[in-house]
Amino acid sequence: MSKPRLIYFDAPVSRGEECRLALHLVGVEFEDVRVAQADWPALKPETPFGGLPVLELPGLPPLGQSNAILVFIGRRHGLHPGDAFEAARHEAVMCHVEDLRAQVGPTLRIADEAGKKAARATLAESYLPAWAAYAERQIPDAGPFFAGEKLHVVDLKLHRAVHWFASGIIEHIPATVFSAFPKLNRVYAAVGAHERVKAWYAN
Repeated sequence: MSKPRLIYFDAPVSRGEECRLALHLVGVEFEDVRVAQADWPALKPETPFGGLPVLELPGLPPLGQSNAILVFIGRRHGLHPGDAFEAARHEAVMCHVEDLRAQVGPTLRIADEAGKKAARATLAESYLPAWAAYAERQIPDAGPFFAGEKLHVVDLKLHRAVHWFASGIIEHIPATVFSAFPKLNRVYAAVGAHERVKAWYAN
């Protein structure tokens, strides 16, 4: 292996996409390994924690967990704060995004349509607005990004979380569920307008 390999499912979503974006933003040439769902059961036991994404670097053991991957990339390439407390504050928000995914993820596996609709209606009415309110409180007034003028890996994490709902792909949850939170939407829009992010999706 002569260059990093990022392994994730063959979809531009969630944890894998934010790690792809981080590598692209810092100009790291990497092998974008995309796993088909049919191949996942055989690969799963070989991963560090039974999940994706996984970052493989020459001469090092595989690195799992999206937050760990993002922090590693951010520290190495200047997209994560050098100050220990500020870094921890960013990482707390990144954990908050994972809390969101842990709440919504189980509804993706509900087969009964009525049960799925009811579960997501409850999320839309209570959990999601509360989640966004907590996130909004953490984002400073100055922008456009979480830490001001400079994009950090936490911004990528927030962007993918908001996009999950704003895209309208989650059935039974309004695409406007986060519309009442201006700072959260400010970060979302700023990442989407970033030239390197637009270049990634242009390809």
